[in-house]
Amino acid sequence: MTNPKPVPPIPSPHPHKHHHPHWKRKVAHWSRLAHVYLSMASLAILLFFALTGITLNHQDRFTGQPQVSHYQGTVPAAWVKPAPGKDPARLEIVEHLRKTHGVKAALSDFHVDDDQLEVAFKGPGYEANAVIDRNTGKYEGTESRMGLVAVVNDLHKGRDSGAMWSKVVDASAVFLSLVSISGLVLIFFLHKRRVSGFMALAIGALVCIIVYQIWVP
Repeated sequence: MTNPKPVPPIPSPHPHKHHHPHWKRKVAHWSRLAHVYLSMASLAILLFFALTGITLNHQDRFTGQPQVSHYQGTVPAAWVKPAPGKDPARLEIVEHLRKTHGVKAALSDFHVDDDQLEVAFKGPGYEANAVIDRNTGKYEGTESRMGLVAVVNDLHKGRDSGAMWSKVVDASAVFLSLVSISGLVLIFFLHKRRVSGFMALAIGALVCIIVYQIWVP
């Protein structure tokens, strides 16, 4: 019995087609996963900043008149004019204003003069102030609520929103950067879309430069 002749390998139908090396396939795979899941994980916060960018850029259209209320009362004289060498009872005064008049937001200023104290609170879309007479303990205050649009605008800017929200702003910037970078890496592996993708990138950048050079004062 004779040994069968070896079957020659079947030539590839695409002899000039180049296959990606292993590391390129890995980079494309992880770039695609990063782009998809980072986009979904940050979708809500990025959509928030996108929409509030519109309301912030057109505040005159979206922001109404603030709702201003007035309040008054009296605190113990010992709180505002203690014994010589001691400071006014800052904590007690602040908590009294919060509990009695529903003042919220973080304390932004506590200014002490010879005759009066000035206490200020600020938060997103919110301000409250009180002026206290140090001789009598009587005070008058105002509270301003600017509405929902003012709240989200201040959150967009990170103004008077506290340290934790500041971290959210930073995290959203990091997410957006990673989404952009992973998309840029991914376009390298899309042969049919690579040229058109980079042309779109160049056109977008060029439009921004032209607008800045011609129309920005």
